[in-house]
Amino acid sequence: MFYCMNRQKTWHCIGGAALAVIIFTAGVMLKPENSPPAVSASNHEWGLSFQEENQPPVPNLTAEELAPYNAYYYYPKQQKRLYLTFDAGYENGNMPAILDALKKHNAPAAFFVVGPYIKENPDLVKRMAAEGHVVGNHTWHHPNMTQKSQQEFEQELKRVEELYQQTVGSPMQRFYRPPEGKFSEENLTWAKSMGYRTVFWSLAYVDWNTDAQPSKEKAFEKLLPRTHDGAIVLLHSTSTTNAAIMDELLTKWEEMGYTFGNVQELGQ
Repeated sequence: MFYCMNRQKTWHCIGGAALAVIIFTAGVMLKPENSPPAVSASNHEWGLSFQEENQPPVPNLTAEELAPYNAYYYYPKQQKRLYLTFDAGYENGNMPAILDALKKHNAPAAFFVVGPYIKENPDLVKRMAAEGHVVGNHTWHHPNMTQKSQQEFEQELKRVEELYQQTVGSPMQRFYRPPEGKFSEENLTWAKSMGYRTVFWSLAYVDWNTDAQPSKEKAFEKLLPRTHDGAIVLLHSTSTTNAAIMDELLTKWEEMGYTFGNVQELGQ
């Protein structure tokens, strides 16, 4: 049985060991080139198609199509390697447990934060940086960036950079995650011109609904069979399930032979 949810004309269907995402929005696909193709008005929402057990999913844009923009959704250069990422829109008390588990396992992660998160949680952001994690840019307001001009796009990212610099005392590393996975070729081009690597994902589950958190068993059922080499894992730091299972989840991945890489490796 599949569980399906309609989000912005996109049906996300999750069931068994597979994730199916059916995109109804039409758009021109990116063309793989040695350099970014001409910018068009085509907009996209990141989506993944049916996935076989422990194999990477098929995305709506391939790794080859994303590569000219320094954009990635998985990175299989090393076998048995995972890249842990967390989206952090606000703090509800779960981040310390997540950080504790990552520290216990010596596992680096990337935390994609919005501007207000830094403003309201400076000590947690400092801890992320001090413990070797990447603090990435998830924009200031978390808007649909496909609706922004280039000036507005750049300002959304620069405001976060400036506050991070003031808070931590060092420059923000240039990793960007589009809010809600919505992007255009223009967005990818602008992000690259600002020195950013755009980070999508190849492994996720329904962990963002704080009013309907999955059980530990359900989380493992969704994540473990779909784990694959080079996976960029998307998790949400607001999930009480993630906070509760993180130590055990990392242990299970290690028992499967996986190690944890830093997103700084992407493209290297």
